[in-house]
Amino acid sequence: MSRPTENETWVIEAGDVIIKKMVCDVANSLTPWERLVYCLWVCDYGMRNAGDLETAADVDSRFRTDAQQISEALSLALTHATFMLSKDVLEKEYFDRFEAICDEIRQSKSATVNLVEVRKRRRKSDGST
Repeated sequence: MSRPTENETWVIEAGDVIIKKMVCDVANSLTPWERLVYCLWVCDYGMRNAGDLETAADVDSRFRTDAQQISEALSLALTHATFMLSKDVLEKEYFDRFEAICDEIRQSKSATVNLVEVRKRRRKSDGST
């Protein structure tokens, strides 16, 4: 058995933090980036534990749709293209694409956090909540 890559460890650890946040009944407060990481975690869980996306869909039936929409909104081209693949092709190509997807998502975090902060400031200055 090979050692997990840095990205494999990151998906598990980041997913754990997000799942704990969801369990504390704050799932609605997840940022789009956090929801995307959760979708990746769900996909990874299914692929590493059962070798398919059916197990992932049992965990969260919307993981692919949400990943498609969020990755498009965040302009994450590789992640979006990957989740747009057919189920069969995604299952075949998942592990080949995994490292690059993780890198793209991880690199987008700071930009996403900054965008959320800008939107919050705008709402405050506009007087809306």
